[in-house]
Amino acid sequence: MHVTPTQTFWLEHAWLDTHVEPGVAVTVSTSGSAAGADGRITAVRTGTPAPPPGAEILRGLTLPGLANAHSHAFHRALRGTVQVGSGTFWTWREVMYATAGRLTPDSYHALARAVYAEMALAGITAVGEFHYLHHAPGGTPYADLNAMGEALIAAAADAGIRITLLDTAYLSAGFGQPPNTHQLRFSDGSADAWAERCSVLKERDHARIGAAVHSVRAVPADQLETVARWAEERRAPLHVHLSEQTAENEACLEVHGCTPTQLLALHGVLGPRTTGVHNTHLTAEDISLIGGSGTGTCMCPTTERDLADGIGPAVALQNEGSPLSLGSDSHAVIDLLEEARAMELNERLRTRTRGHWTAAALLRAASADGHAALGWDGLGTLEAGARADFTTIALDSVRTAGPLPRLGAETAVFAATAADVRHTVVAGRHIVRDGAHTLVPDVPQALSRAVEALRA
Repeated sequence: MHVTPTQTFWLEHAWLDTHVEPGVAVTVSTSGSAAGADGRITAVRTGTPAPPPGAEILRGLTLPGLANAHSHAFHRALRGTVQVGSGTFWTWREVMYATAGRLTPDSYHALARAVYAEMALAGITAVGEFHYLHHAPGGTPYADLNAMGEALIAAAADAGIRITLLDTAYLSAGFGQPPNTHQLRFSDGSADAWAERCSVLKERDHARIGAAVHSVRAVPADQLETVARWAEERRAPLHVHLSEQTAENEACLEVHGCTPTQLLALHGVLGPRTTGVHNTHLTAEDISLIGGSGTGTCMCPTTERDLADGIGPAVALQNEGSPLSLGSDSHAVIDLLEEARAMELNERLRTRTRGHWTAAALLRAASADGHAALGWDGLGTLEAGARADFTTIALDSVRTAGPLPRLGAETAVFAATAADVRHTVVAGRHIVRDGAHTLVPDVPQALSRAVEALRA
């Protein structure tokens, strides 16, 4: 009789969706060894005051693995440079283009591997990579049409985390404008050509393939349905930058006589598998369309404030039925706990009232709802049958020491940072142990080398 091998983790404290439980033993199937393989939780036993023999001991507060629902990995190379001086989103974009122009499949792999390792150190077990850097400079296709996307998929495997590659249609510089020089490597020429290229991409144990509309200014209205249909036929997640900038809204109104949200609704883009990223500058009708269609909202507070984009109506969107997720976007910082905290604190500043979300609701946005937005099932909860992805934060750091462990959700969201992550487990595999990455030995050095290579 075949017996499936298992590993037991003993969690000193565990967040079990509604409360913190001390002394929890979690048994995990170890039949799969790679990130994304079948490692699932087979049993959760509470009331276990001491570690069972042979158990891996996780001291601190263990949470479900965090989901970074919106990432542009190459933007990590801009950290500490684009924050100099003043400017706008549009001036920031010019610096971003220059960095994008220097990337190759090899250098992108090196950078993304380091960035995804940084995410694992921050307790992130899955990333949604909004990927539009498809071709060589000038728009020449690589021999492998998906060389850049494959580099990202390989980088996630090397860093030990899951990825949903949101292959992005990016066809124009603006309404009725062809791609500019920088954007040629983003464009496939048409939505049909985009669909043909990304249809070649294959899912793996650790990787899902989704779709994205870069924005209504970057995909002509008559080609939106092609992208939406591709995602619908595959039941794949579909993401879109939506109303991040007032200039986008104004241009859309001038050309189409409607808001970007209304344009997406007209062309069948909205729906339960769709996530609007940012959703910042919306009308009341926009909010109703998004919520009523079940379209999700991914907020990226640290990027939105770094670029002075504004504070989106997250409370109103959720009240209308839009599930919330979180992303680190441009990676001004990589810290999903900060993103969760910032969503609440931004709303407090905007309204001058407190308590818009509970700590539990913010954790769900950073975990279960983020994974759902990326097309992953069975993630974001510590229960039998779920995938064995979890992360542990220290309760004895200068930030987290003091509060009672039973108040762990509040400690995690309102006090802890990425620096407090001690362990990260993906599919039952220990990716971060005692604050050190087990697959990428020196993450800071890997980041420094990858970023420096793009400055040469």
